[in-house]
Amino acid sequence: MPRKALKYIFDIKAAAEKIQRFVVGKAEVDYMGDELLQSAVERQFEIIGEAMSKLHKIDAGIAESIDDYRKMIAFRNVLIHGYATIDPLIVWGVIESNLENLIEQVTAILEGS
Repeated sequence: MPRKALKYIFDIKAAAEKIQRFVVGKAEVDYMGDELLQSAVERQFEIIGEAMSKLHKIDAGIAESIDDYRKMIAFRNVLIHGYATIDPLIVWGVIESNLENLIEQVTAILEGS
């Protein structure tokens, strides 16, 4: 695996783990009422999407082995370009529904490299 691919996978994992740390012990209501937390989480999702986009450019096979990789890239684009229409409930839903699986998948890739 190219060294740059490993870096992007590591960046994805690090950003996802930061989100986990940011929201530990938090509920949806906490997230909805905390603009600072929302901003921090959104920034990490931007990093995930950007790293995934770059990973796909240098090693499409690895990127495509990660569930919903295209959605991660698209989510980043919405966060960056559609900032005025971001729904915090959707972001919270992504945290609850997808984050753990992403961490498991990139951890497995890193452990197998």
